[in-house]
Amino acid sequence: MIEPKNIRNIAIIAHVDHGKTTLVDALLRQSGVFRENAQVEERVMDSNDIERERGITILAKNTSLMYNGVKINIIDTPGHADFGGEVERGLKMADGVLLLVDAFEGCMPQTRFVLKKALELNLAIIMVVNKADRPNARPYEVTDELLELFIDLEATDDQLDSPVVYVSGRDGWASLSPDNHTDDLKVLFDLIVSHIPAPRDTREGEFQMLVSNIDYDTFTGRIAVGRINRGFVKTNMPITISRDSITPYNSRVSKLFSYKDLEKQVIDEAGAGEIVAISGVEKINIGDTICAAGVVEPLPFTPVDEPVLSMTFSVNNSPFAGQDGDYVTSRHLRDRLMKELESNIALKVTETDSPDSFVVSGRGELHLSVLIENMRREGYEFQVSKPKTINKEIDGVMCEPIEMLTVDVPDEYTGVVMEGIGARKGTLSNMTPGAAGYTKLEFRIPSRGLIGYRGELLTATKGTGVINSIFDSYEPVIPGEFTTRSRGSLVAYETGESVAYGLFNSQDRGQLFIGAGEKVYQGMVVGECSRLEDIVVNVCKRKQATNMRAAGSDEALRLTPPKLLSLEESLEFLADDELLEVTPNFLRIRKRILDTDLRAKEANRIKKQQQQ
Repeated sequence: MIEPKNIRNIAIIAHVDHGKTTLVDALLRQSGVFRENAQVEERVMDSNDIERERGITILAKNTSLMYNGVKINIIDTPGHADFGGEVERGLKMADGVLLLVDAFEGCMPQTRFVLKKALELNLAIIMVVNKADRPNARPYEVTDELLELFIDLEATDDQLDSPVVYVSGRDGWASLSPDNHTDDLKVLFDLIVSHIPAPRDTREGEFQMLVSNIDYDTFTGRIAVGRINRGFVKTNMPITISRDSITPYNSRVSKLFSYKDLEKQVIDEAGAGEIVAISGVEKINIGDTICAAGVVEPLPFTPVDEPVLSMTFSVNNSPFAGQDGDYVTSRHLRDRLMKELESNIALKVTETDSPDSFVVSGRGELHLSVLIENMRREGYEFQVSKPKTINKEIDGVMCEPIEMLTVDVPDEYTGVVMEGIGARKGTLSNMTPGAAGYTKLEFRIPSRGLIGYRGELLTATKGTGVINSIFDSYEPVIPGEFTTRSRGSLVAYETGESVAYGLFNSQDRGQLFIGAGEKVYQGMVVGECSRLEDIVVNVCKRKQATNMRAAGSDEALRLTPPKLLSLEESLEFLADDELLEVTPNFLRIRKRILDTDLRAKEANRIKKQQQQ
C-alpha cells in the first residue's frame, strides 16, 4: 500500500475550452506515462466518441502519474456548465484543485461555479493561467480577475494566498512568471506536491468509502469508484453497503483496482487516501457508502444542484415509426432512461399519466442533447418536445431560474445583442472592453429567454459572437411573454417523396431543411418560413406532363442548398406545437397534430379561448 503522505488527489476544473484536457496530456507525457516513440492522440482523456467529435469533456475521468515517488491522482472534469454534476462528484475525491483559466478569455461563468464549489469544500487551490503564450494574452489582468473573483466569493485569507502558475498546456511548460518560458512543467509538478495536502492518515479505523462515480465493464459489471476515507480494503473482503434511504446489505469485493497511467490496475489491497474502483456489488449506486462488514456508517452525500430544464420523451408515433430504430417501445424507452439515472445524478426522470411519455429534467440543453445523441447511437427511436424551464414555488412565490450570461462580441454588434437580449427579459449587469476590438457583456436573464437564442445571436453577429451561461438562482417570475422564435415553419402538405419541382416552388417561402428524394409525411416541418407564421407547402408536387412546348418551360430548376440542422439546432428551432422525431439515422421536426385540417381547427379553438 502507498502511504497517504505520498499521495496527492487533485481535480482539474475550468470553463469549457480553456485547455484542461490538453494540460493533462502534457502532465502524462512528461511524467513518462507514454513511450518516447508512442503515437498518442491529442486529448487522450476524451475517450468518448461524442467528446472527441465535439472537442469537450463530458464525463469526469480518473488517471494517475508518479512524480519523485509521489502518486498524483488526477480527476479530469467537464468544463461545460450543463455537466456540473460531474464536477461536483469529482471534487468529493480531491484534496485540492487546479483552477484553470484562459490567459485571454479570463474568468467565465463556469469559472465562478467551479471555484465556488471548491471553496465550499475548503480545498487547496492552485491558480493556473493557461495559454500564457497565445496572441493577445493578458496574464496579469487575468490574475487580477481571479483574485477579484476569490474576494467576491468570500474566500478566506489562506485561500487568497493560493499560488499562481503560468503555463502552456499545448507546449508543455510552466513558470511563475508569464515572461519566463521554461522547458517543462516541473514548476507545476513541484507546486502540486508542496501546496496540495496529502490525505489524512486514517488507516487505523474500519474501512469506509463514499461512492462518487460508477463505471461499467462487460465482464465484471458495475464498478464503484471513490476515495477511501478510512481504513483499508482487500480483495475478497466482506463489506456492508449503506445509505440514509436504503436498508444496509452485505456483499464482497470481487476485484479491486487502482488507477495507473491511463488504465485500471488490479491490486490486492489499498489504504486511506487512495482512489480505487471496486467490482462485485451489482446494486451499488452513486452516494452509497461501502464499509467493513457489519459497519453501518453512511457518509453524507451532498446532492448536486437541481435541474432547470425539462423535456418530454415519448414513443415515436409518426407515420415512419419503427422503420429505423431497434428499440421503439415504451418499455425500451423507460428502461434506458432509468439506467441513465444510475450514473447521471444531475438528471431526473418522472413518469407521466401516459405510459408512453416521460419527463426528463437536466441542467441545460447540452446536458439533455448528449443523452439524446447517445440513445440514438444505441439504436433507440423516440420523440422529444421543446425544452421548458422548471419553475418552483419558494415562500409562496412562483420563481423561475435565472442565468448569468456572458457574450463576447465585436464592438459593432453590442447594440444588436443588447436589443435582442432585452427583448427576452435580460438585464445588463456589466460591460467591459476586451482585446482586439471585442466587448464582454454580462447579463442576468431568465432561462426561458435563452431557449433558441444561440442561433439568433450567431445570425445577428455574423457568426462572431461567443455565448456562455450558467445557472445563478431562482427569482420571482418576470411577468410578460416574449417571442422565442422570429419565424414560422414550412409544413409538408402530404406524405410522399420530395421532388425538385415541389422544392423549387416552396423555396421562395423560406429556408428549406430537406433536399430532393427525401421521404416526408403530412405535418412534417420541411423548412423555416420567412415570416412569423406557419405555411403549408407541397414539396412532393410534380410537374404536370404535357405535350405542349413553350419557351423556357424546360429550363433547369435551380434549388438553394438546404440547411441541415444539427441536434442542438433542431431543439432550439422547436415551437410549442412541434416535436423532434429522433431515430438512429434521421432527425425530423414535426407538428404534434399532423393533419392540416385538424391543426387549423385546433389553432382556431385556442385563438377563441385567448380572446375570451
